[in-house]
Amino acid sequence: MSVLVYTESEGGKFKKAAFEVASYAKEVANMLGTTVTAVSINVGDASELGTYGVDKVLGINNDKLATFNAKAYADAIKQAAEKEDAKVVVVSSSADSKFLAPLLAVNLNAGYASNVVALPESASPFKVKRTAFTNKAFNITEMSTDVKVIGLSNNAFGLKENSGAATTETFEPSLSDEDFAITVTAVDKATDKVSIADADVVVSGGRGLKGPENWHMIEDLANVLGAATACSKPVSDMGWRPHSEHVGQTGKPVASNLYIAIGVSGAIQHLAGINASKVKVVINNDPEAPFFKAADYGIVGDAFEVVPKLIEKLKEFKSNNA
Repeated sequence: MSVLVYTESEGGKFKKAAFEVASYAKEVANMLGTTVTAVSINVGDASELGTYGVDKVLGINNDKLATFNAKAYADAIKQAAEKEDAKVVVVSSSADSKFLAPLLAVNLNAGYASNVVALPESASPFKVKRTAFTNKAFNITEMSTDVKVIGLSNNAFGLKENSGAATTETFEPSLSDEDFAITVTAVDKATDKVSIADADVVVSGGRGLKGPENWHMIEDLANVLGAATACSKPVSDMGWRPHSEHVGQTGKPVASNLYIAIGVSGAIQHLAGINASKVKVVINNDPEAPFFKAADYGIVGDAFEVVPKLIEKLKEFKSNNA
């Protein structure tokens, strides 16, 4: 028996979320007195996972799985869970994992707890803490199924290094044509930027920037901070920025350590998508903007004056502390 963890990757490299779920799985395994087995798909060298507590890696190398396919991935992970007699399976809260987790739970006849933000409060009965009502509250969920699937919220646990090494074993799940009934014909992806899902810092802009020609302020600040760029729904609707940068209830959820909103009023739909961020900073010239009520820090001022000065100070700080 072991705790099984699905470690996401892209382009043959593990994502940050893979190390976070591995770190979490290690602590759960310690609670249960067992080991951690990871499933990696099309990653040549998975030994790095040992740094984050993984004892064994089941390496799947299959060209048909080069592009994410929820049904096929769920079937492969299910077979790995059965092979390892795993009673707890941990996945991330990425868009891909949110697609595959319910399918995986059905395959394993398991309970599925999404948006988990902490280690289990107890192992018997098995209870986990989750966010509810778009991150406005928490609930404690008791899982009574034999197998449990846990969806860990992004940036909820962090990375915890462990001393150890992972052994790698080739694993070849039996996949049928039915697993590939849906095919991906093309993937269009920005490769030169920090992704919103993996970013520790996100810099977001709204209509207060007055036009796409002023977006360089957002990008300049993001470059200084090593951050991802994002935008509000009206900005993407007007075509200033691509929809892939739209964050909020109808866009991408953000759970960054730092979220900086510039010229964003803070409509309830936007706040619902970024509430999981740990520290929220708002820059807006309207002191009555709703976002200030949700902010940890707020600056009432003209973004065209504040942001250039902020960039200048950050560059100065970085040069003095290089």
